[in-house]
Amino acid sequence: MATRVRFAPSPTGTLTVGNALGAVANRRFGDWMLLRIDDTDPARNVPGGEEAIVGDLAWLGVAWDEGPILASDRAGRHREAAASLPQLFEGVMLWRDDGSPTYHLASVVDDIDFGISHVIRGNEHRPNEPLHRRLHEALGTRPPEYIHHGLLLGEDGKKLSKRALGATVAALRDAGLPAEAVLAYLEELGMPRHDVHYDLGRIRRLSIDTIATLPDAELAARVDAPVELVPALRGARDLNEARETARVVLDPAPVQLGEEARPTLERFRELRERTNGGVDHEAARALLRELKAVGGDLRALRLALTGRDRGPELAAVVAALDRDETLRRIDAAL
Repeated sequence: MATRVRFAPSPTGTLTVGNALGAVANRRFGDWMLLRIDDTDPARNVPGGEEAIVGDLAWLGVAWDEGPILASDRAGRHREAAASLPQLFEGVMLWRDDGSPTYHLASVVDDIDFGISHVIRGNEHRPNEPLHRRLHEALGTRPPEYIHHGLLLGEDGKKLSKRALGATVAALRDAGLPAEAVLAYLEELGMPRHDVHYDLGRIRRLSIDTIATLPDAELAARVDAPVELVPALRGARDLNEARETARVVLDPAPVQLGEEARPTLERFRELRERTNGGVDHEAARALLRELKAVGGDLRALRLALTGRDRGPELAAVVAALDRDETLRRIDAAL
């Protein structure tokens, strides 16, 4: 029998990484997944919250099979299902005086109507399980299987807050961390049995690995750089750094070097002029070895080509620049 799960965040804006863990856990576990927006608490809802969630999931590559549905759009159905129940059920309000259902009623009725077989959620919901089971019994339905996983904790040992560094999907995206790195981290966690401390450093290490292995055309497209420049970007720690590296190589700060740099630059000019057209990475390394063998100052060459005295591998820069542009920069520096 197919497992049917649901991811039901509240529309409070971008997902925390802890929320995203729940989305990934449900998607990996379930054969079919519902995206349900739990907007039963108007005080917590924010404008654009639903759109932010949908965007975060799409960026992560987490797909769903039905939805998004809004709990508030089904309020009539929730009240209809609970017609035989008192407003106060075992000490918990099922609907407010204005008739709007609360979280507990809406969650249980929607799980019934969408045939949810497994409810996978964080440990903070564990206290809700007995009440939800009794609601199912009162409504004459079989409860789903409840699976609770550990939470992501911040440095203070409490549930990860949106205010913590790198704690939201939007913050990670804005920091240039590839979606593949974030998803890989969440998949590594799986459904932790116990609470775990959030490891932003692990995501950053996975970011370096991701950038190192992305196909050339894909990496070039993500940072809006020519594919010839990709070798110079492979050592970047995140996509923002890769974009900055591309900018430095493609649009360097102007620089004028003193006479002490002239022998190096003129010798490199001679070497580069001897090559017709472009040079690949290995040919660029060979040029630099030959330049160094005659006492060439590679720092001066880097300054001439990029306007900076440090940056990506120099051979990758040489390979990325065509012959005419290389010579133009050498002449400008002199």
